[in-house]
Amino acid sequence: MDVPAQRPAGGGGTVKGAASPEVLLKVTGLQKHFPLKKGLLQRSAGAVKAVDGIDFEVHSGETLGVVGESGCGKSTMGRLVTRLLEPTAGKIEFEGQDITHLGVGAMRPMRRDMQMIFQDPFSSLNPRHTIGTIVSAPFKLQGVTPEGGVKKEVQRLLEVVGLNPEHYNRYPHEFSGGQRQRIGIARALALNPKLVVADEPVSALDVSIQAQVVNLLDDLQTELGLTYVIIAHDLSVVRHVSDRIAVMYLGKIVELADRESLYKAPMHPYTKALLSAVPIPDPRRRSAKSERILLKGDVPSPISPPSGCRFHTRCWKATQVCKTQEPPLVALKTGHQVACHHPENAPDQVPGEMVTAAAREAIEVVQVGKPEAGAVREPEADENTADENTAEENAAEENAADKNAADNGAASPETPEDSPKE
Repeated sequence: MDVPAQRPAGGGGTVKGAASPEVLLKVTGLQKHFPLKKGLLQRSAGAVKAVDGIDFEVHSGETLGVVGESGCGKSTMGRLVTRLLEPTAGKIEFEGQDITHLGVGAMRPMRRDMQMIFQDPFSSLNPRHTIGTIVSAPFKLQGVTPEGGVKKEVQRLLEVVGLNPEHYNRYPHEFSGGQRQRIGIARALALNPKLVVADEPVSALDVSIQAQVVNLLDDLQTELGLTYVIIAHDLSVVRHVSDRIAVMYLGKIVELADRESLYKAPMHPYTKALLSAVPIPDPRRRSAKSERILLKGDVPSPISPPSGCRFHTRCWKATQVCKTQEPPLVALKTGHQVACHHPENAPDQVPGEMVTAAAREAIEVVQVGKPEAGAVREPEADENTADENTAEENAAEENAADKNAADNGAASPETPEDSPKE
């Protein structure tokens, strides 16, 4: 997606240089397992581990981007922190208050401060209600009467998000996808929330208007001092709007860092593979040499995730310790957390481990641009792999030499049968 110049580092509302920015949302050990039932008696047959133990914080005024491929648990995480889903385990704190297991009645006052923008603008709006009824619903549910009346405030909100206030009595089917998403944003902003969780806010929109919605969210954050958790799979969108970025894989956060650190020097191999897939739209850099990492195989099932590091089945650096020990999410640099035994751009946490045979065939590295577009080469091996390959090559050369010697001996005239008799 072509987006305008990036926002200054920090984003709207974030006070850079502050000693200890206020923590608005804190998540500790959050889990969500969806049970599987089978048979007439509906016996338990396992569980889908959509979110399986994640920890992060969101500071007031910042934007946290959450990225990852489909099925990694991003949307489930967003619904958990807004308490649209009941967590299986873990703790959610909003402004220091534990909201993990609050009931519907206890959560109702909290809804004023946390809202959600849903992914699909076509299914998130009731087709039988007018736009005025949809946007004014938060006022009625919370018993709030804004100054000047509800209708005037709804029309003001429509104008804020770039819609015509005169469309108050129209129905959702009369609007385009981008306009419907703006209606959803207006509904989320009705009660001046402190936290807004946006689940794929532009993925269902036409490319021509994605940048408009992204810039609208950015402008509203600057004007209203909002805090965002933006869930997306478009890395260019996340880079444009986020202050910090969390990378998820199979229900886990594998890397968490500020935007500049993550894009310039990713530490987790999965993050490196993701960033290598981002196309470069600048035609002047089309001939620049770059590498695209192609991960082989499918994502493992969240019903039965791999032991140890969950990425080891598709990682080119996987060793035996990756199969048996799950790496913790630790800070290897200031503000840069990663869960990996053998991180990129950082010291190896478990030196001396031998790369497994399966890891050598986990990826393909495609050369894009110079020296030859579309050329495919094998992934670079580390020192241990190079040593193994050298030993294998030496053994192969010795076998070949022995075979040649045997062949020469068989063809030589100095055989016992042909040798002259005394």
